[in-house]
Amino acid sequence: MSIVSSFLVHGSPLPYLRPDNPPWSRLAAGYRAAGRALLSSRPDTIILYSTQWMAVLDELWQTRSELSGTHVDENWYEYGELNYNIKIDQQLANACVEGSKSIGVSSKPVDYDSFPIDTGTIVANGYMNERGNFPLVIAANNLYHTWEETYHLGAMAAAEADRMGRRVAVVGVGGLSGTIFRDDIDIREDGIASESDDQWNKQILQLMERGDASAVRDICAEYAEKARVDMGFKHLGWVMGALGGRFHGARIHAYGAVYGSGAAVIEFKH
Repeated sequence: MSIVSSFLVHGSPLPYLRPDNPPWSRLAAGYRAAGRALLSSRPDTIILYSTQWMAVLDELWQTRSELSGTHVDENWYEYGELNYNIKIDQQLANACVEGSKSIGVSSKPVDYDSFPIDTGTIVANGYMNERGNFPLVIAANNLYHTWEETYHLGAMAAAEADRMGRRVAVVGVGGLSGTIFRDDIDIREDGIASESDDQWNKQILQLMERGDASAVRDICAEYAEKARVDMGFKHLGWVMGALGGRFHGARIHAYGAVYGSGAAVIEFKH
């Protein structure tokens, strides 16, 4: 099997920049635990899809050998800067660009100095690849792609990794329920914005824990609509596609709120 581990993680910078805040400290601890699990799985490469890297015309893939710099989140700039240094598996990334043709997706490589890297990718790499041990393949979130198209994109990336003999960790970066507090809050009292959102989040997490992949897939559209899930939950489509639509359970390392929206750190069993 080319896939040695797989994760669904949130991309908020808040727990990363303020792990001392009690509601966010649990998410930070869960992310660190997932990072240890990924490290122990000994991948050659991490294949990552982030809802926060948005594309419009084509599917985009990072192909520059190294990405480094300082990023300030456009929404949470008051919490500080995010430094990053990311190495790219250029061979596999270019293979995914070419492999996209087989699923009817137009893809392009991105190889620009100082190209703006999104917050979700930086946060996930910072937690899951803290020492920079592993190169990444980074796929963009094309706003016009459906959940199913993203599923096939993840499947194609996994197939290319398998063809090249790569051991890969699959990471989908995005949130759960999408309602945030519009007014200033005491961050020490952060919580899910509504009871309905919380119930929906917990329902999907329980299905994942039970390993009911079919039920998870069937309920995704309704869950995304009712809880206003981040980008229609396409980040799960990426992971499930890579896994061939199957997993046998999940470990919820953390579940909580980031300014009202739902966030989780999930490790799949397969």
